[in-house]
Amino acid sequence: MKKVLIIGAGGVGQVVAHKCAQVPEVFGEIMLASRTKAKCDAIAAKLPRPIRTARVDADDVPELVALIKSFGPDLVLNVALPYQDLHIMDACLETGTHYLDTANYEPPDEAKFEYKWQWAYQERFRAAGLMALLGSGFDPGVTNVFCAYAQKHLFDEIHVLDIIDCNAGDHGQPFATNFNPEINIREVTARGRYWERGEWVETDPLSWSMTYDFPEGIGPKKCFLMYHEELESLVTNLRGLRRARFWMTFSDNYLNHLKVLENIGMTRIDAVEYQGSKIVPLQFLKAVLPDPGSLGPLTKGRTCIGCLMRGVKDGREKTVYIYNICDHEEAYREVGSQAISYTTGVPAMVGAKMMLGGAWTGAGVFNMEQLDPDPFMEALGAHGLPWVVREL
Repeated sequence: MKKVLIIGAGGVGQVVAHKCAQVPEVFGEIMLASRTKAKCDAIAAKLPRPIRTARVDADDVPELVALIKSFGPDLVLNVALPYQDLHIMDACLETGTHYLDTANYEPPDEAKFEYKWQWAYQERFRAAGLMALLGSGFDPGVTNVFCAYAQKHLFDEIHVLDIIDCNAGDHGQPFATNFNPEINIREVTARGRYWERGEWVETDPLSWSMTYDFPEGIGPKKCFLMYHEELESLVTNLRGLRRARFWMTFSDNYLNHLKVLENIGMTRIDAVEYQGSKIVPLQFLKAVLPDPGSLGPLTKGRTCIGCLMRGVKDGREKTVYIYNICDHEEAYREVGSQAISYTTGVPAMVGAKMMLGGAWTGAGVFNMEQLDPDPFMEALGAHGLPWVVREL
């Protein structure tokens, strides 16, 4: 049995703690830590077995190092803010501890995310004999593994990839985000970007759309082209890829509210003067919007996230759609969180299980598609996220 330190007590941290607690044969001891210990304690009180809790400032490397040394985990599972990834990686290197996260690093002062900052840790983790697993959420994460599974079993080459993320749920609020509002709005308002014929092509934010007919009764939904971090690694690791895009659904209500907030400057990430103090408008907006954790009991409907791939196998063209559907109400009944947190938290636990159980090993920094997809796919279904392979 192994010891895991989970850093972050938001909606995803709650799911990760629940799911790790369900697998005592792998996660023998669990500690949950965040800047607000009371949040950790509240989550711990709902779990089926005792875990330890602690306060830690994930921006403070010496404080992280002290906590890791005192608890002695085999793995640090990072579900804190993306701004804190590098601090936690530094602490893992200093303490000789394996590392996992669900989203790549973002600098606080620029709405830009890419892997270069974390890929730069490759040699240090390799030399230390440590493994760092990047992006073990759903997208990135499961979508990467879906692609790896397709490349291993279903295609000789994947030529066209469309990752399509649909949240067909409804929380009934005038405007709310299903995960951290600051991260969500920075992501959605950024310029779109896709890969085609060996180069990146940029688009204006949310300027490209398509309608996709989602399976199992969800039906047609309008999807918008965005940039998402898993594209950056997939275009390197998939054979024969000619085009890769990422799409996400948004309701008209969400987009209308977002446009108004942009127009009045509330999505700005630079500081402004207000009554003698400097505030960041987007951070203030985050403080007044509904806490995503409060949406669990309100949200009904389902998510559908998957990879639509076209390529060749044995000289024959084929199209395959691999997807998962997750029900918001079922997720809430199990772990007290809606499906957005659930679909990120379950893969985080499964990735940790792969590392601690020895199915995934190695020294260095890894993206999910670089590892054997089969044990992950098997565990993913067993722990609450069944998947479907459909040839179209």
